[in-house]
Amino acid sequence: MEICGIQQMGIGVPNVQEIWNWYRKFFGVDIKVFEDAAEAPLMTIYTGGVVQNRTATLALSMEGGGGFEIWQYKSRNTEKAKFDIQFGDFGLYACRIKSKDIHASYAYFKKEGAKLLSELLPTPEGKSHFLVEDPNGNVFDIVEGSGWFMETNFAGKTGGVAGAMVCVSNIENSLKLYQDVLQYSEIVYDVTESVEAFKNLPSGEKKVRRVLLRHPQPRKGPFAELLGPTEIELIQSVERTDCRNMFENRFWGDWGFIHLCFDIQGMDELRTNCEKAGFPFTVDSGQTFDMGEAGGRFSYIEDPDGTWIEFVETHKVPILKKLGWYIKLKNRDPRKHLPKWMLKTMRFNRVKN
Repeated sequence: MEICGIQQMGIGVPNVQEIWNWYRKFFGVDIKVFEDAAEAPLMTIYTGGVVQNRTATLALSMEGGGGFEIWQYKSRNTEKAKFDIQFGDFGLYACRIKSKDIHASYAYFKKEGAKLLSELLPTPEGKSHFLVEDPNGNVFDIVEGSGWFMETNFAGKTGGVAGAMVCVSNIENSLKLYQDVLQYSEIVYDVTESVEAFKNLPSGEKKVRRVLLRHPQPRKGPFAELLGPTEIELIQSVERTDCRNMFENRFWGDWGFIHLCFDIQGMDELRTNCEKAGFPFTVDSGQTFDMGEAGGRFSYIEDPDGTWIEFVETHKVPILKKLGWYIKLKNRDPRKHLPKWMLKTMRFNRVKN
């Protein structure tokens, strides 16, 4: 069994095309892997017991990093939280985006008029990062990155998803999943500090505990070199007693960061590992699930606070759509990287502004 990297951050939006224009401009996430409009019959456990229609677009940056699954309901409105989400509320609070030049990225975002939530800030590790908000109110944490795949000359100097900031109720309980099962075994820092650095985030608290987790060894698997290294930062409120789940009384797929999706190989073994650790699959497609231009087996678990984690074992993916070229992965060595030249042909699937 291999966890090959973060495949994508699922983002529920009211209008896919409008927000994807923004993501292309500010993150360079302009490679369309697939676009699929269909019903989601396997997700009724999270959609009120009713099969819902949706459209989903998976987009990547050839600079490297995970992608975005930009997700929009077609059978109902995409609902916002019924309360004002605050820093510390449980769930995927911020998506980490990697930068190869953090100062140039900050200058680009400022020049292009993005809503910056902070200046350049030092992390407890001594690196720099800054926070920005997209037009839908989602928070992105731009961090110093590594593991670049190819040069695209993108002006913003960013790549794709490099992890997430996850707010939890109890870090020790959460480590059983993120550290033990998902293999982010290295603790980079564990600090309790004032939220002064995050003063522009809606927050009713004064102190938080921050634990940054990293996988010490490079990931293996077909897409591992493209997806690159990632980190998970767990955030726990020290003083608030009124933290709530960000998706309380809402459906999977609603407004905000829906799930964090990992590209994996060996779903059956992973299922056993998750069950032993106390995180049983809540959804399992059980076989190849057709996503239009792509296909694979997918499953879901929940972290101790109900945050959705998705796993995808890719069976088929389009590499060069114009020529009808697909890669089928079922009979390949699950630990072996796909050739770089092969993955680089995905750049011909670029969507221009």
